[in-house]
Amino acid sequence: MDGICTLANDRVFDQLVALLNSIEANISCDIPVCIYPFDDHLDRIRAEIRNRPNVMLYDDQDSIDRWDQFMQRIAPERLDQKMRLYGAHRRFCAFDAPFDRFIYMDADTLAMSSMDHIFEQLNDHDWVVYDFQFLDPTKIYNIDSPKLYEVFPKERVDKEIFCSGFFAAKRGLFDAEQRETLIAQLLEGDREILYGGAGEQPVINYMVMKSGIKSCNLAHLLPFGKSTGCSITSKHFENKEHILYDRGLRLTYLHYIGVKPQRMEKACHGENVAFPYRDLFLHYRFLHEPEKRPVFTEPPMPKAQPSFVQKVLQKLRRA
Repeated sequence: MDGICTLANDRVFDQLVALLNSIEANISCDIPVCIYPFDDHLDRIRAEIRNRPNVMLYDDQDSIDRWDQFMQRIAPERLDQKMRLYGAHRRFCAFDAPFDRFIYMDADTLAMSSMDHIFEQLNDHDWVVYDFQFLDPTKIYNIDSPKLYEVFPKERVDKEIFCSGFFAAKRGLFDAEQRETLIAQLLEGDREILYGGAGEQPVINYMVMKSGIKSCNLAHLLPFGKSTGCSITSKHFENKEHILYDRGLRLTYLHYIGVKPQRMEKACHGENVAFPYRDLFLHYRFLHEPEKRPVFTEPPMPKAQPSFVQKVLQKLRRA
């Protein structure tokens, strides 16, 4: 069985609703969706999905515990303290259940088209991504580590890394034996090549690249001029009837990377805050309750810039 997976808690409720509505509108209202719990704050989500028969909340505690323990064993020390990214690794539960083949989408994404072309690639590959993270390896690996290019040749680092916010894969990847092998290699020294500030993203890149599974990135695979962007950092996308196009090509998905959940929540509550493609997000968030969608008659407020004192305090905290 094929399905869509995501990861959420009540903190990203508005994003999750927008994602679910975009899946319904642009993929199928019948495709099954599984939500992995970021943590135990799930009351609003439970209430929401009661009226969504195709959406389930993952509750296999043994599976969740296994991946919690996996991350705790290999995470850098500061992630052992349950910092802000704790829980993000629970997307790895998708390798256990419930789908034979799945597409994982972060809660801060919107589906823009059918995913048939992604599932088709799983006929020939075990892992499929579609993004341009390979242009910036510094958020995946510690490029200052002398060990990095001993573990992976530079040409692989420059080409194979990916964003963990969207990927397609198969059930059964990274079984118990393979997990133990990966843990051993990380603890023997490979852990130093991981970028320490991004939680599960460097880990899953390492897992895919180290295990040697057959993978592809459509950004490389598609012919020149046939791939599209996927991030709100691209300002040139054209909106046609609530679907984005890149130079005339329909996007597969849009990732609101870098927009904090609180900012999107403020917009949903009627606060006139700015972020790219805000109206598109609000369209999908309130797709089934348009009467509740906020109406803005003034230009959005620009993002507040930190004061000199705030900048100094931020530098001190980082130090």
